[in-house]
Amino acid sequence: MATAPSLLHLGSLMGGVRSVDQVAVEERAASLGKRSIKKASKVWALELAIRMMDLTTLEGADTPGKVAALCGKAIRPDPTDHSVPSVAAVCLYPSLIAQAVQHLRGTTVKVASVATSFPSGQTFTTVKVTETREAVAAGADEIDMVIDRGAFLSGGYQKVYDEIVRIKEACGSAHLKVILETGELGSYDNVRRASILAMAAGADFIKTSTGKIQPAATPAVTLVMMEAVRDFHRETGRNVGLKAAGGIRTAKQAVQYLVLLYETLGPDWMTPNRFRLGASSLLNDVLMQLAREKTGAYQSAD
Repeated sequence: MATAPSLLHLGSLMGGVRSVDQVAVEERAASLGKRSIKKASKVWALELAIRMMDLTTLEGADTPGKVAALCGKAIRPDPTDHSVPSVAAVCLYPSLIAQAVQHLRGTTVKVASVATSFPSGQTFTTVKVTETREAVAAGADEIDMVIDRGAFLSGGYQKVYDEIVRIKEACGSAHLKVILETGELGSYDNVRRASILAMAAGADFIKTSTGKIQPAATPAVTLVMMEAVRDFHRETGRNVGLKAAGGIRTAKQAVQYLVLLYETLGPDWMTPNRFRLGASSLLNDVLMQLAREKTGAYQSAD
């Protein structure tokens, strides 16, 4: 558990976060996004993207039957090709954790659950802590929490920090992903500041978005967060993962994010333990591209 710093120390930490060169970040993200990979390297990248995916269903109409189908797809994304790997995790609401645990038992697929009054984060800290503890007790391997953007944007860094510390403690052995909801933060400077704050408070992963707000993940925003992870590692020696979520729908986009990852954080981060892709519609396109690379023909969307 992270030790909450004094107000003076936290203010110094936030004041020391360097500003982001918007033009440079956007140009670098655009430049790296133009790189292409071919043949065997592309197959490797597409299979890695699958292994990094969190298959997600976060709708009010979610049912145990939908969760069962999602878990089946997570374990065996392509029933016709057993060489296709399983995804990293299934992400869902806390009330459906038990069903997911039942279906995924004995597999490598993790159960991730959103918590802390997802997606707004606007409730009492005690409620957030209780929800997190109950989600972990129900069997969640990973918790995806949202920061209080209202507090952050009002300069209430201590409140945001303290909540992350308490949620991390409530996670116990479960991993904590801290969602910044970058589309509501207003600037790259705020994205970098929120990234540093979340990592200092003990986040195992920082995550771009809930997927409920646009813009969600973008290459430039994700690059800012990757650079924050890189700089935090250099300063502290601690490895923090990153999840890009929301708006990533095609195999081409997924490969672009892997190029960003490799060029910014290097090969040590090219693993599901340190990078994830939030996916609701992405998997099907990746499977179609993978089949084309292996057979020379596209599968149907079905």
